[in-house]
Amino acid sequence: MPLDFILIIIIVRYLRKFLQLPATMPEWNIRFNWILYSAIVLIALHFSFNRFNVMTVIVEWLSIALLAYLMYILYSNEKFKPASFLLTAILPYLVVDIFSTFIKMINTGIFNSWNVWIKPAETFAIIWGIGTIVLTRRQRRELAKAQKKVVEEEQNNKVISAMKANLEVQVAERTSELTKQKEELEEALKELQATQKQLIQSEKMASLGELTAGIAHEIQNPLNFVNNFSEVSKEMLEELNAERLKPKAERDEQLENEILNDISQNLEKINHHGKRAGDIVKGMLEHSRTSTGVKEPTDINALADEYLRLSYHGLRAKDKSFNAEMLTDFDNSIGKINIIPQDIGRVLLNLYNNAFYAVSEKQHAVNQQISGNPISYEPTVSVTTKKSDNHVIITVSDNGNGIPKNIIDKIFQPFFTTKPTGSGTGLGLSLSYDIVKAHGGELKVETKDGEGSEFIIQLPFA
Repeated sequence: MPLDFILIIIIVRYLRKFLQLPATMPEWNIRFNWILYSAIVLIALHFSFNRFNVMTVIVEWLSIALLAYLMYILYSNEKFKPASFLLTAILPYLVVDIFSTFIKMINTGIFNSWNVWIKPAETFAIIWGIGTIVLTRRQRRELAKAQKKVVEEEQNNKVISAMKANLEVQVAERTSELTKQKEELEEALKELQATQKQLIQSEKMASLGELTAGIAHEIQNPLNFVNNFSEVSKEMLEELNAERLKPKAERDEQLENEILNDISQNLEKINHHGKRAGDIVKGMLEHSRTSTGVKEPTDINALADEYLRLSYHGLRAKDKSFNAEMLTDFDNSIGKINIIPQDIGRVLLNLYNNAFYAVSEKQHAVNQQISGNPISYEPTVSVTTKKSDNHVIITVSDNGNGIPKNIIDKIFQPFFTTKPTGSGTGLGLSLSYDIVKAHGGELKVETKDGEGSEFIIQLPFA
């Protein structure tokens, strides 16, 4: 049958292309070429001997044999397993073809009577084969797409794995760099903290130097009292001894008792002023040594008053011509509050020094005015304390020149100063701000240009 030859030609060409026989299996490619040539020769013979029944039957059986041989190759050889779906597609047609040819060869009459069933069977087999091939090709395309997708995913996974590995290396390198930078920053921070401590100590020693003259003046007063009362007491003792050397009838006992009472009072005054001198020295030592960082109950009024006088006398020691009025208004209901006295004393001393410096500068400016236009100015520094709920408010104000608006936001910055070079470190207000914050308080400033400034310290009781 011509259809058999057409099927053989189609199958051979399909297998050569599908399995790429010339490249993958050249020996089978040669064999299939012979099958192809044989099919062509047989189809030529079929049309040549169409009138001779015997030759026609022989040619048909040869075509069936070639087709069956192809099926055998697909079935038996593992190399052709990918094309095994052709067995399912062609086998029904091959069975019908063998059956119809065999019946035709035995009895033509029976064949003609059964042909009404054989033709539909052949048609069904052909449709089955075409459908199987189409369905299989579609499935293979989908499978190929799925495989391609899997391959792409695997490639993507490989790329992602490579990127991940590269990223991990970069992260490790970056982490190492950050760790190194962190260590460098920590080292720099330690150096800064050490430098800060040195600067605080330097600032403290600088303020101690400013206190020296004031302390000398303050300690001189109780020492003068001690010396005076000790000399008077010595004279009274000599007078008492002289009285006791007199005969008993001439001694004045009332005078002796009065002298003893006066000596006792003098000793009390000597003790009082001696303690006063001791307290001043103690305060100086506390200011000079490193702060313990421990809060203790402290009389804030006494602390504010003491450092006010020390600051004033320190400035007076530098400039004998300077005079200023000191006004105080202390709230006696405050009592003692928990603070670090050395640190708060340092804050007060910085504010007092700045206040006296401000009024001193204004006084010098006033003194340089033209004599024909005299200006009345009295330097004044005021200190007040006030209890407000759970806080104590300490206000240090002056009637100096005030702080210009363009620098008001900078005064608490480290190393910022308006004083001439060599007159200030620029750390006083910065350290004062930090100390007050460390106490849980607040340091604010209010100023009017040309009229003065007011620094307000707010400290909690606890």
